[in-house]
Amino acid sequence: MSIGAGIALFVIGAILAFAVNVQLEWVNLDLIGYILMGAGAVVFIIGLVLMMRRRSTDTVTRTAVDPTAGERVTRQSTRSTGDDVI
Repeated sequence: MSIGAGIALFVIGAILAFAVNVQLEWVNLDLIGYILMGAGAVVFIIGLVLMMRRRSTDTVTRTAVDPTAGERVTRQSTRSTGDDVI
């Protein structure tokens, strides 16, 4: 979601900086557009970093027959990679 928010901020900032030609005395829309574009780029990069650090989990399920008892045995193991703390 942060990647999409970063793109949205960047687009809104670009529209304010380059497409809107309204001059207001009390606010500079070009500056606000550049600030939004910078914030959008930062949010986009943070979203990419967090997505790369996201924890991945592999689950393996094995089923076998116990030769001594003749019963079906299921063994499940889970392996996690990555940091648990953000």
